[in-house]
Amino acid sequence: MTRCFTSIPELISHRAQHSPNQTAFKQNQYVIDYLHLDLFSTNLASSLIEQGLELHDAVAIWAPNSIEWIVAAIAIHKAGGKIVPINTRMKGLEAEYILNASHAKFLFTVDNFLGQDFGEIAKRQNLLSLQTIIYLNHDNIFVDKKPIGSANLPAINCQDTADIIFTSGTTGKPKGVMVSHAQNIKVFDYWSKHIGLKDTDRYLIVNPFFHTFGYKAGWLACLLRGCIGFPLDVFDPKVVLSKINDESITMLPGPPTLYQSIMQSDALSESNISSLRLGVTGAAAIPVQLIHDMRNILGFETIITAYGLTESTGVVTMCTPSDAAEIIANTSGKAIEGVEVKCVAIDGNEAAPYEQGEILVRGFNVMEGYFEDPKATQDAINEDGWLHTGDIGFLDEHGYLKITDRVKDMFIVGGFNAYPAEIENIMASHHAISQVAVIGVPDERMGEVAKAFVILKTKISISEEELIVWCKENMANYKVPRSIEFVESLPTNAAGKIMKFELR
Repeated sequence: MTRCFTSIPELISHRAQHSPNQTAFKQNQYVIDYLHLDLFSTNLASSLIEQGLELHDAVAIWAPNSIEWIVAAIAIHKAGGKIVPINTRMKGLEAEYILNASHAKFLFTVDNFLGQDFGEIAKRQNLLSLQTIIYLNHDNIFVDKKPIGSANLPAINCQDTADIIFTSGTTGKPKGVMVSHAQNIKVFDYWSKHIGLKDTDRYLIVNPFFHTFGYKAGWLACLLRGCIGFPLDVFDPKVVLSKINDESITMLPGPPTLYQSIMQSDALSESNISSLRLGVTGAAAIPVQLIHDMRNILGFETIITAYGLTESTGVVTMCTPSDAAEIIANTSGKAIEGVEVKCVAIDGNEAAPYEQGEILVRGFNVMEGYFEDPKATQDAINEDGWLHTGDIGFLDEHGYLKITDRVKDMFIVGGFNAYPAEIENIMASHHAISQVAVIGVPDERMGEVAKAFVILKTKISISEEELIVWCKENMANYKVPRSIEFVESLPTNAAGKIMKFELR
């Protein structure tokens, strides 16, 4: 890019003025260029304001990847609102908490995704602020005419909050991470340049838009570099291979499980994947062999691994395209430009090279804070501006970071962060459960999955199968324990805290 943009609306306006007829996104048979991306989002932004959306209001999006999702998100930004993405795997109570905690006035959603009607689910919840539900797959957000009332759109400051992405923590209650327009633009302008994303690339966006990987490293990166994005709503190896074959896809990022699933697919031998050139992965331990296979079997020219968290605008460290496979697999790279990383030992002193400690981050990428939670913000970011990530790792003598453990007991299920305390809080609401403790256990396909240790209430019985079915009905699938062990007691220390290392 030849210039630095201060906000996402400014970026869209620039693209529309300088490349109006260039394709921005394609999904199945629907294609949208920059002119219409700008036009439709402006019309929708004006409509939101006419319906009562005020500056800095929160607007939630609970829907799968689609061009409509992108138009809605840009419109929210143009209207001066904050995007609140909701995980499509979430159930009613989980979505209710986020909608209420963010004070979302509007909800963009769909009424049929994998058999779920998110709008109806939302209507059944006790929602305190929600006023309007807009269906992306029914309500016409594509109004092809001159902008209606575009003059009433507010000026967007680069420091305005662009989004609030809720991430769970050790308390079990999700916290809303606030990130500004300037942070999003600067981090992912750097990210997309660093990995070598070009305006000629054809980017298949499999990672969900409710996650930083699909939203910011996904469609926002496409807009920053000017390449064509292909949103995909559900990951299916055969569909992915078909898209690569039919659309000459060049860019395909995702967690390690994505690539492993593709290589295990029967459709691989029948597909032309020679167009693939760029892959970006992370979010889990990566076998060195996988990096070799991605190059030798899938044909990637460039493979990069990275580390980040929602609180760091998604990126902290990155490898380089020239790094060896062993470095790419065994480390998460070096700190990005303008960001500091250090590991702090248990005694509070900075750790020496190869000495493990908690990973701390400082720089322009550190979140503004947790929404309406100053105490949690103060706990996470110290007075010197260092963000405590809760992850354990070490730096080598060259500044490459290796993640070795997690302070907060979080584990990763197929690329999704799972937090034991959140799962425990939901399970504890079951009438039969007295106590519950959840840990992550190894799984060949998903990396890790949840296992629950449950103490039942006196004179109440329930089977493992019945309890797992209940969990599936009340929490996102990746959080659901794959096994449940009924116990009479849980190991605790003198302070009464459950010693999960003994359960492991």
